Amino acid sequence: MVLKVFFPSCCSSADSGILIGRWISEQNAAVILAVVHFPFIPVQVKQYLGEVQRVTKVTVSVLGSWSNSKQEKEESLSEFLEDLGTIFCHDPWIQISKEGDSKFWSCSTLQKHSKNPQEEEIILVYYDQRKVMLSHLHPTLDTAGQGAEDASKLSAIFDTVARSQVLFMTDRYDEGPIKLTHWQSDGVEASIIVELMKQASVPACMLLTFLLSLVSGICRSRVLKFWPLSFLWSKLSTCEQLGHRLQHLHIISSNKKAQNQTQLMRKANIFVSLLIDVALGILLMSWLYRKNRIGHLADTLIPVADHVAEELQDLLQWLMGAPAGLKMNRALDQVLGRFFLYHIHLWISYIHLLSPFIEMILWYVGLSACLGLTVALCILSDIIALLTFHIYCFYVYGARLYCLKIYGLSSLWRLFRGKKWNVLRQRVDSCSYDLDQLFIGTLLFTILLFLLPTTALYYLVFTLLRLLVVIVQGLIHLLVDLIDSLPLYSLILRLCRSYRLAAGVKFRVLEQQDGKPLRLLMQINPLSYGGVVQMYRLPTYSCYPKDSWASLCKKLFLGELIYPWKHKGEKQN
Repeated sequence: MVLKVFFPSCCSSADSGILIGRWISEQNAAVILAVVHFPFIPVQVKQYLGEVQRVTKVTVSVLGSWSNSKQEKEESLSEFLEDLGTIFCHDPWIQISKEGDSKFWSCSTLQKHSKNPQEEEIILVYYDQRKVMLSHLHPTLDTAGQGAEDASKLSAIFDTVARSQVLFMTDRYDEGPIKLTHWQSDGVEASIIVELMKQASVPACMLLTFLLSLVSGICRSRVLKFWPLSFLWSKLSTCEQLGHRLQHLHIISSNKKAQNQTQLMRKANIFVSLLIDVALGILLMSWLYRKNRIGHLADTLIPVADHVAEELQDLLQWLMGAPAGLKMNRALDQVLGRFFLYHIHLWISYIHLLSPFIEMILWYVGLSACLGLTVALCILSDIIALLTFHIYCFYVYGARLYCLKIYGLSSLWRLFRGKKWNVLRQRVDSCSYDLDQLFIGTLLFTILLFLLPTTALYYLVFTLLRLLVVIVQGLIHLLVDLIDSLPLYSLILRLCRSYRLAAGVKFRVLEQQDGKPLRLLMQINPLSYGGVVQMYRLPTYSCYPKDSWASLCKKLFLGELIYPWKHKGEKQN
């Protein structure tokens, strides 16, 4: 049998005493948690361990003795340490000793209650108790078989140390009958500061919860459910982002304790994401209001809008002629061109009507950056949508007209073949047509077929313009989703304290000599950055259409409307 002893490296310089920890019989392993120093009263030690076991639900007991003598080991101390095994009655009784400045340790076991004592091979494993205590083991998702069994064994070691927090409240500097050495013996002051900060955050969370309940009550009022406000709330990405951030504030201000490590990390990621988002928004706001940049932006906006309108007018004039040498239907070409030119004229009049108020609108819009960079980006996306509304109208007109002709041609093509679409059964059935129907169908098919190139050209041009706007808005929303979903706290934790996100462990051989126990050092393997993002990625409010390229090309060919994104609860057309 191989006996595995997990010994905390922080106790390697502790004074002589007894070893307390947990015995895991399934693995034939002992997890040492602390060293109790001499002198002590055995009855008080047993009472203390009983209280720890009642609170932590971990079977903590005295596992053996520890001797750290800077001089030659005294026989009286050796006999005394052996006699402790009869008082605490643990089988096997582990004896670990460190002699002087020697790098070799001796580790042996006594089996007084065994009828056939056998010499066991001992493996002494050092582990960093602080890192194991503060870390959380993340087994890989594809562990199976032997890998899953090893992960469960490691989880037992990590769980034993993590659940023994009560044991680490007492150390060798406390005035009391029991003096311990463990990982927190030199850092009690830091833990006290953390507890004070936790207590101070309670009233702040209560105030934030009250304000959030007030804001959420206003958002749930019936006023916002009427048609104009409800329509704007569902279509504007700024409103969606504000609602998303409001849910985040509800989560982090909740007084409900996190049930597991995942919920705790989610709260921390949301808090850091909000903090960085607001900090970036304030930096953007300070940049905008410096050196009158908003005034310069307002003065630049009108000429840019006029230039875009002029380019569209030139494009329409080119389409009304002979674009690329193509022969178009003159009458339909003139009708469509003048129709779209009139819309551009209305749009220019609308922009110049708003020009005196644009600087004031931008000034108030810039204040919204204090709510976060994501809110400012969503406002920018909405402004782009409003400024390019005429392009969207052109795209809708062209798409509807092109779609009408495509479906008309497909229906008339079925008429030539003696088929028709069965609406009830959703399939194509045979049908007999008379001569008049076939004659009218032939005329309509010929008219639609010869008008199709003109309509298709307008549809193609405006679709390309619409796709350009969609790509710009999509890039903005990708940046918003990146800020919303990126687990910044987990990534910072992975960069600074990688042991907090443990994916497994590795062992390094420290000493291997005949007659001496094999000494290993257990080191924590952290999660990869990709694994951290995959495990702790936050959900976002927008879900992009997951259409394949074939489906997208089919929609473009049939003239179906394409949106840059769709919100929750909204179907894609």
